[in-house]
Amino acid sequence: MKTALVTGGSGEIGSAICRKFAENGYSVVITYNTNRQKAEQVQETLAGKDHSIFKAPNTDASCLADLYDYVERKYGKLDVLVNNTGITTPVAHNDLEGLTDEWIDKIMQTNFRGSFAMVRVMRELLEAAAEKKSATEDGGRNSALVVNISSIAGLFGIGSNVAYCASKAALDSMTRSLARVLAPKIRVMSVSPGFVEGEYTKNFPPEFLQSQMEHTPMEQFATGADVANAVFALADQLKMSTGGILTVDGGRLLL
Repeated sequence: MKTALVTGGSGEIGSAICRKFAENGYSVVITYNTNRQKAEQVQETLAGKDHSIFKAPNTDASCLADLYDYVERKYGKLDVLVNNTGITTPVAHNDLEGLTDEWIDKIMQTNFRGSFAMVRVMRELLEAAAEKKSATEDGGRNSALVVNISSIAGLFGIGSNVAYCASKAALDSMTRSLARVLAPKIRVMSVSPGFVEGEYTKNFPPEFLQSQMEHTPMEQFATGADVANAVFALADQLKMSTGGILTVDGGRLLL
């Protein structure tokens, strides 16, 4: 059985990704930071069996080492790693004093450094998955996969704050760098949503959301399921894709 690990798997996007992989026969490992109850609730909704939850903040090296040991012991390999954990806080881009050093460090540590640390610690298990697949499977396309959940904020510099945009741009750069050096055993891709409909969008006034909708050619926001479908397509169908950015934004970057 294939295994997928989804960091921050109890959130809007993360839970949709977990459900998508579980529906397609994967064992899913859901990591969380503080809210175990929410992670358990997601686990209970997953199709199939042999799923797990594990407390593993991606900025805590000892927790990541424990996570590696757990996945190795229980599953022996890791077919897909989805770096979905991310944080931000709303600060206007022209409010330079409002974006504190503390928030800059927190955002970069979680969104960029933590994602890199997760790949670093899971590398051997990802390579083990590639090695265990049949050499003839999918014509020899037997790589494991890392998907970094980025944002179109990293591409066009408009988002919740300047540091958040920078962290997602760094994540995309990391995707390209690691795709180059980890091939052919491991593919690395970014999936970059625009606005994703759900709890997060409720934080914005209706007039702002309407203006964003008007600047989106598809005239609708993505859902968590849309992002999950993109991630799973990379695992299941787009097996010659690595080092790229797959946007899920309804064409927002076109305007």
